[in-house]
Amino acid sequence: MFSMTGYGKACKNIEGRELTIELKAVNHRFLDLNIKMPRIFNAFEDLLRKIISGKISRGHVDVYVNFMDKSEREKSVQIDVGLAKGYVIASQKLNEQFNLTDDFTLTSLMRTPDVLKVVAEDDDENLLRQLIEQTANEACDNLNKMREFEGAKIKADLIARIDNVETFWGQIKQQAPIVAKDYAEKLKIRISEALADVKYDEAKFLNEVAFFVDKSNVDEEIARLGSHIAHFRGIVEEENAGKKLDFLVQELNRETNTICSKSNNAELTTIGLALKNEIEKIREQVQNAE
Repeated sequence: MFSMTGYGKACKNIEGRELTIELKAVNHRFLDLNIKMPRIFNAFEDLLRKIISGKISRGHVDVYVNFMDKSEREKSVQIDVGLAKGYVIASQKLNEQFNLTDDFTLTSLMRTPDVLKVVAEDDDENLLRQLIEQTANEACDNLNKMREFEGAKIKADLIARIDNVETFWGQIKQQAPIVAKDYAEKLKIRISEALADVKYDEAKFLNEVAFFVDKSNVDEEIARLGSHIAHFRGIVEEENAGKKLDFLVQELNRETNTICSKSNNAELTTIGLALKNEIEKIREQVQNAE
């Protein structure tokens, strides 16, 4: 099991081209990639998405790609002559207006933003592809190491909590058959107190008890709850279990709600509410699992 949160980074250098990829992952229902990369790598965005989606199935992932060309291949410098001329004219006008010492030199002009632009020839596409493949795979592997470590903690917590759920389920199984008996006894006492020595219709009394038993019967819910618990234990051992567990938690909650709504017994209701609380904790934890 993997957590959906984590951080991974990798840096590769091939023939002076240095690429760094950082991945930051948080919870999300589906895989959502937000990629920020230099324009030189725009042609490889689909490749990058394919690599990441092959190793991560769920979560919001911010992808930061940084590139530095430290190679010794030839580069040319382009001059924006119009912009440079504008700066020179502006310098002369300022000098005339304020009678300042003109220290605007050639070096100053070359350092002025956007006057000079370094341009490199189109880089080797195969080299860039190799660079992004190696870096992205390593960054994903580093991210998954952290996600796997956190996922082990989530798995241990889920197993402990499903144990608690199973304990409450056992208590409900034990208490449910007693409900009808308690109801019959209490109803008989109330009738006896109300009617004193007057005889009542035993058949109608039994019909009333039978009606209550049918209305409050939770045997099917208890059976399905037990099945869901067993299913949960199997799924938690699978990879990419998050979506399945998310659905199963909804089913656990549904059966528990039905048991609580049908119950006309204080003790059974108390157990049901404790069970709902434990299922809610599982639901919150499942949101972190891939």
